[in-house]
Amino acid sequence: MDFKAILMGLAFAIMWSSAFTTTRIIVTAAPPLTALVIRFSLSAIAGIAIARAMGQSWRLSKAEWRVLIVFGIMQNALYLGLNWIAMRTIEASAAAIIASMMPLLVAFFGWVWLGERLRPAAIAGLAMGVAGVALIMGVRLQHGLDPVGTLLCIIAVIALTVATLVVRGTGRSRNMMMIVAFQMAVGAITLLPFAAILEIRQPIDWSWRLVIAFVYTVAAPGLAATFIWFLLVNRIGAVRAATFHFLSPIFGVTIAALLLGERFGWSDVIGASIVAAGILLVQLARLPSAAPVSALPSDEPNPDPDSGQPSR
Repeated sequence: MDFKAILMGLAFAIMWSSAFTTTRIIVTAAPPLTALVIRFSLSAIAGIAIARAMGQSWRLSKAEWRVLIVFGIMQNALYLGLNWIAMRTIEASAAAIIASMMPLLVAFFGWVWLGERLRPAAIAGLAMGVAGVALIMGVRLQHGLDPVGTLLCIIAVIALTVATLVVRGTGRSRNMMMIVAFQMAVGAITLLPFAAILEIRQPIDWSWRLVIAFVYTVAAPGLAATFIWFLLVNRIGAVRAATFHFLSPIFGVTIAALLLGERFGWSDVIGASIVAAGILLVQLARLPSAAPVSALPSDEPNPDPDSGQPSR
């Protein structure tokens, strides 16, 4: 892994983790589903324009349509929809910790559901991740963390985990930005009727803080982080790129504490560090063993065992 890949991974992890803080700002001032529909619509329009400028086509294959529809519904509508609703009542750092469990859940469900073998290090990582989350959530529940909002976040991350496993192994595409843009459009279309029915009379408390948070959420986590992720996957592969998820719980808790003044006790420091270590162990255990050097160079790319989708 070269220095540029490390910088890309750090940039992705910071932008992905910061999304929980800006989301918390948005949903305390605006109806969550309505805000998501607006966000997805703007991201879709911008993404399609960028994709066309990059020479990408909107004529996609059946496999590409399958990926974007599954992720558009499961990730954008269900995962983000439930998270944004939940963050009206729970802290951004708590939502970030729960969402950071996704790599652990992918490994666990792959083991239980698909019969994939786990190395001892991965099993140890799973146990550490569960212990870290239990420590943080146990203390926070004692300090008034909303159990309903917590449950919504858990359902959300399970939905994203299932979607990740369903589309695993779909490989790369030359139209990734176009696929991301269409995923945003699917999310907007899916959530629009729910926003119209449930939030039609809910007001929006406009402020510069809300506008800045919204623009940042569309531009950074929505488009820039996704684009950097795909560049990173193409550079070092999906499994190695996913190791940067171990930074998410640490960055998520830290950014929320700095910008929102959220609780940042010793249980959060210790728990986030344990979760991060568990994620890192799981991801490192999934790295392929070093293959013998071939006598002849090959132009064939190494296949990625996962889909190249980020979890935001």
